[in-house]
Amino acid sequence: MITTLPIPEYGERRQRLAQQLPPHSAVLLPAARLRYRNRDAEYAFRQQSDFLYLSGFNEPDALLLLLTDADSDCESILFVQPRDPAQEVWTGYRAGAEGAVEQFGFDRGFTLDEQDQQLPDLLGECRQIYFPFSGQDGLGSRIQGWCQQLQSRSRCSDSAPQQLANIEPLLHQLRLIKSDNEQQLLRRAGAISAQAHRLAMQNCRPGRFEYQLEADIQHYFGHQGCRFAAYGTIVGSGANGCILHYTQNRDAMQGGDLVLIDAGCELDGYAGDITRTFPVNGRFSDDQKALYQWVLDAQLAAIAVVKPGARFDDPHQAALEVLVTGLVELGLLEGVIEELIESQAYKPFYMHRTSHWLGLDVHDVGDYRRDDDSRVLEPGMVLTIEPGLYIAPDNDQVEARWRGIGIRIEDDLLVTDQGHEVLSAAVPKQVADIEALMSTTVAADND
Repeated sequence: MITTLPIPEYGERRQRLAQQLPPHSAVLLPAARLRYRNRDAEYAFRQQSDFLYLSGFNEPDALLLLLTDADSDCESILFVQPRDPAQEVWTGYRAGAEGAVEQFGFDRGFTLDEQDQQLPDLLGECRQIYFPFSGQDGLGSRIQGWCQQLQSRSRCSDSAPQQLANIEPLLHQLRLIKSDNEQQLLRRAGAISAQAHRLAMQNCRPGRFEYQLEADIQHYFGHQGCRFAAYGTIVGSGANGCILHYTQNRDAMQGGDLVLIDAGCELDGYAGDITRTFPVNGRFSDDQKALYQWVLDAQLAAIAVVKPGARFDDPHQAALEVLVTGLVELGLLEGVIEELIESQAYKPFYMHRTSHWLGLDVHDVGDYRRDDDSRVLEPGMVLTIEPGLYIAPDNDQVEARWRGIGIRIEDDLLVTDQGHEVLSAAVPKQVADIEALMSTTVAADND
């Protein structure tokens, strides 16, 4: 598969990374490997995100090499599986070394079986080698082997690279600010994900199973060219909505319960991430509506503070103030708002943060703090806003009418020069709008 992003953008990313490295440096980055779910059946292949970001290359078991010269200009080299017509009949066509250059814009391409021959020489002028310290499948040991080969060939202890360093901090900083093309993909991923949520609302009714709503969502993703969800879809009805990462999706949905859906598509590697909570029968009860409105007000307060110059933690603090006020107003907590926030008395009802970065990974890379302070938001950053309240079914400290209600509302936001853009705005979240959307389908089913 060739990415829909312009191939030159990957070269620009490699050059931007190279400009941050010392002269005569190397970067080595491995692709993902095929993983087996059982015997001869493989998991669907998903490229490692850092590798995908710099290459656009979607085959397993490749190795990317960047070399910087005295001016920190970059030469890019890709080691790939060789062309093998007999094997390709079974597993699909490969780009090969020639395709690395012709299709993906690399300066040179080699096959994987040339690594041990080529890499010691290619690394010969390098003083530092950067590679990912996490999840690198033994790459560090292989690098040491190549350096030892280089040293033994030259018989000079100074000829081999003298320093190994982690590439991830520099690379993840680049990934945090999305280009115009990335923003377009995330905007489209948000729109597809939003429409899938709308369809789930319209198809929901008592007696259907959670997995059927999951199937409705996945069906729409596939029809829009997104074969896979960005993460395991959560469809939690009733008390299942209080389980943050509930993915069994196996229960029948009951009239009078809420259902929480957390789902997003993956479009060319980029993730949507939306959560909505709505009544199975299309109408909120008074208690559900009261709790839901406080979560919605908290989300709107958090969204309002997203703009350049704000800090990453500001939406969380804005949401907390509203949520804790709501918990006191509803009688679920007692005390002074500021003291309850300071003591984290809300934790039994709201145990997660309000935001995370979004991009090639659903929990995307990038620091949340710098110099012991919350990170300042900049145009091009994309983050979620997702407050919630979860009243555990066994919480005997609250009135029985609240128990087993789980509510989360999540949208995807792009930080812009003017403030922010809600990428997932097409799916309703106001009580009246949700009920209006669901009522048309309920009425049609009753005809």
